[in-house]
Amino acid sequence: MANPSQLEVNGKKINVSNLDKIFYPKTGFTKGNVIDYYIRVSPYLLPHLKDRPITLKRYPNGVEGFFFYEKECPSGRPDSVKTTRVPKSDGGEVNYCVMNDLSGLVWAANLADLELHTFLHKAPAIDRPTALAFDLDPGPPADVITCATVALQLKTVLDALKLKCFAKTSGSKGLQIYVPLNSPVSYEKTKPVAHALAELLEKQSPDLVVSNMRKDLRRGKVFVDWSQNDPHKTTVNVYSLRAREHPSVSTPVTWEEIEAAQQKKKAALLYFEADDVLSRVEKHGDLFAPVLRLKQKLPPPPS
Repeated sequence: MANPSQLEVNGKKINVSNLDKIFYPKTGFTKGNVIDYYIRVSPYLLPHLKDRPITLKRYPNGVEGFFFYEKECPSGRPDSVKTTRVPKSDGGEVNYCVMNDLSGLVWAANLADLELHTFLHKAPAIDRPTALAFDLDPGPPADVITCATVALQLKTVLDALKLKCFAKTSGSKGLQIYVPLNSPVSYEKTKPVAHALAELLEKQSPDLVVSNMRKDLRRGKVFVDWSQNDPHKTTVNVYSLRAREHPSVSTPVTWEEIEAAQQKKKAALLYFEADDVLSRVEKHGDLFAPVLRLKQKLPPPPS
């Protein structure tokens, strides 16, 4: 469909266009498929977007074309898409989108926003992260299986602190671990704890883990990125598509799945595309739901 059309979403008409345009050439996944995926996954995705400022990552010509990040919420948005002001690190403010319903999600997908990148905080409490987050980023030849080994080590450390944690794939090459807090706490408190835990993992496994952000130190190791715990940084949201060759998704996984993949050394067990995710949520529901509601107290930084 090349000409503009409309979808009725929750009683609201949203303009959509170019639904036949191929966004993932390797698979033939179209803009219409992108919108359809976000509509079908929305019951599980929207609770994780609720009240969170969002950076759009737009690919007007699909994943093989140019892309750009859009922090300032674009004009022409539906009335349901609210905005919230977030201070910039170098001064000034950015008026971010906040998408709390399906009409906003469809509108963003129609803008070729393949990826949804959100903050760890909600508006208006922009100084209060709701979780502690770790992005496990492998430096080749390390891969997602190497990340699985580190993730299990991180879980052991968190278990000792009596903190429950939940994992998701990045949808790219790594894993991300979230420790729900949902209690009054600031980034000034969470960031040092995250940094200290990353350093502890590096001390325990210096041949496997690096906590320093220097890229030249990452070869063959997993960078435990603690720096995401910052009021100015966003992370790809759970259930977001990724702009890879295939329509991969940042997908919640169980610790049993991580253990199985690590033991079998099968990276494919930790890779999911849009259709896989729709089947998974139908079978398991939202495996990441506890991240939204579980209340835990942040411990002091480990010594």
